[in-house]
Amino acid sequence: MSAPNLDFAAWVSDVWTNWHTLIRIVAILLVTLVVRSLALVSVRRVVTSIVTGVRGKGSKTVDKKARTLSPLDNERLIQRTSTLGSVLSNFTTWSINVIAITMILQELGVQVGALIAGAGILGAAIGFGSQSLVKDLISGLFIVFEDQFGVGDSVDLGDAKGVVETVGLRVTQVRDGDGTLWYLRNGEIIRVGNQSQGKPKVVLDVVVPYDTDVDAAVAVIGEAVRSGAKNPAVVDDIAGDAEVWGFNSLSGDTVAIRVVQPVKPGRNDGVARAIRAAIKPALDGAGIKLATTGNAIHVVVNNKG
Repeated sequence: MSAPNLDFAAWVSDVWTNWHTLIRIVAILLVTLVVRSLALVSVRRVVTSIVTGVRGKGSKTVDKKARTLSPLDNERLIQRTSTLGSVLSNFTTWSINVIAITMILQELGVQVGALIAGAGILGAAIGFGSQSLVKDLISGLFIVFEDQFGVGDSVDLGDAKGVVETVGLRVTQVRDGDGTLWYLRNGEIIRVGNQSQGKPKVVLDVVVPYDTDVDAAVAVIGEAVRSGAKNPAVVDDIAGDAEVWGFNSLSGDTVAIRVVQPVKPGRNDGVARAIRAAIKPALDGAGIKLATTGNAIHVVVNNKG
């Protein structure tokens, strides 16, 4: 019984002696595949769990949270989760592959240190030539991580104003009021004005002649604003009661009366149009004229609470 065992041990020793390099390489590849598969499956499960919960197909706890979000908020959360999942999957894959390749080269007797030094020089040259691309990718990551804006947000990005349609790691797409789709490199976005975050307000300055009865004008404008807020087209966009702040500016020719109406995120324009449409006939009916110099009604968007 001992002879076969000795023969098998000798055979294993002989195989290891002659093929140990290949065996180690195969083992490295197998471990790499297993670790990479487990990591990617974990990332996908997390992403799928979040997306499923947001769409109302997950647990009761997640569903309850998801129901408090608007469809745009849901889409925004799904896109952020998918983007971060994609970035994490790519980072995991490249990290594991680089480690595996380094270990295989060491098994083959290659001087990895020299290769790393050469790769560092080559990487520096490539990085110098692709600074703008790297800048765009890093800026895109910060936009996603910090939630500066998302799909459906009404934004002012300097070069383009409109509604965000896509947020990518390199490029953001914004549709303006004329229907033009703008592609903005994330690295070139210097400032972001987001009308869909916080507690937006429509701020209107109604400018009347200097000799106008201000108390009467304030009463008429206040009633008109409240009436405009009840317009069926915008009543669901109102987030609170309007306030007439009264004097905002005073000059030798005009008086500006400021009105503030809280609105839901992204609903500023429609509410402003409805309020303007209500103010004009109300002033006409009361015999109050708008100032003839400059713009009679100025609209300012304020996102501060």
